Parts: sequence; C-alpha cells; structure tokens
Amino acid sequence: MTDSIFDQIRAAEGIVLDRSTYHADSDREQEKLDDGVIWKLERAQFFNEVGDSAWDAFVAGDWARVMEIFESEREAIRKDVRDNAAQGLEFRRVRIVEDPPTPYLRWESQSHRIFVECGHAIRALDAAEVAPLETTAQLPELMVYGQRVLYQVRYDDQWTPIGAKRVNDASLVDGAATAIAELWERSEPFLDYFERAISGLSVPRITRSD
Repeated sequence: MTDSIFDQIRAAEGIVLDRSTYHADSDREQEKLDDGVIWKLERAQFFNEVGDSAWDAFVAGDWARVMEIFESEREAIRKDVRDNAAQGLEFRRVRIVEDPPTPYLRWESQSHRIFVECGHAIRALDAAEVAPLETTAQLPELMVYGQRVLYQVRYDDQWTPIGAKRVNDASLVDGAATAIAELWERSEPFLDYFERAISGLSVPRITRSD
C-alpha cells in the first residue's frame, strides 16, 4: 500500500530545529511570502503549553484569569489578520477534534473562538474523519508556508513543544498543502463546532494526568 503524504513527511529527512530556532526560521519564511495560504494542522488533544500565561492560569484553576487573558489578545489578533491580508496571506487552521472534548481542547477552544471572531480562519474536523489516515500513526502536527517549506512540529513525551523538523522537499510541501486543504473542505466552521460541542459545557479542569 502506498504511504500517505503524512507517512512520507514523518519518514522524510529534514533539518531538526530547537524551539527558538524554529520560531525564528518560520518567521523568516513567512516574511518571504507575498501571497497564498499558510496551513496549520492540529491533531493532538493535549499540549503542555509551558510558559503561556493563560495555560498557567488554567493549571492553577483560575478560569476567570484564563478568559481575561484570552480577551486581552483581541487587538493583537486583529492586527495579525490585517498584516497577513496586507501581505496577501491567509492563515488557515484545521483543528482535529475528538468527542468528548478533552479539558485541553475545551480550554483551547475558547482561544480559537476569539481568533475566529477577530478574523482568523479556523475549521474543526471530527477525528473519525481522519481515522483512515491514521492506520500507522496519529497525524503529525504541521505548518506549511505556501509552496516554500513545511515544518513538522516536535514534542517531548509530555507534549511540551521542543521545536520542529524543517522539510524543503517541494513535492512534500505541495502534497501537505493539498492534503490539509482537502481536510479543510470536509471540516465545519469553528464557531459552529464551538456552539455545538463546547459552549454548553461546564468550566473545564486540568490535572497532571490530562
């Protein structure tokens, strides 16, 4: 059986970057783009968001502070959307979601809701829809910058981000963009997902085992 594009990306050789180098490298790649789509594929249902103030508040059980932080980010998000538009870019995120949603996903969804309300393009896709693509492994976490480069984001065994693998192979970059675009077409607007699956839930709690 032919490997999927996601299997090919996992197996591909690339340049391994630590977290700070990855962020600097991807910022430079974005600056080089003059049009097109930046794709993000988000699959895991938990990440350890070390150093994020809203995450720290969540772990501390301070939900009011979580929402205060998320709300305070609106103007910065709007500016990001304006800057992308001025550059001819659109950032599109496909969020794979499981049911029931994990505490992490419920926390993250509040942020994603605000991002969408401020102009970001995010859609949600049920994990059952990608099961045929996950016969060997869970889908990777990916960032794809136009036709230039893709990054497979890397995590340690606690799902703390530690950097990324940069892949320059044009066929893999194009294949990843095409595959994520296909998932995008099958997904639902994030606010529809939020209203259906998140808004009616109680305040989530996180534990170290989550």
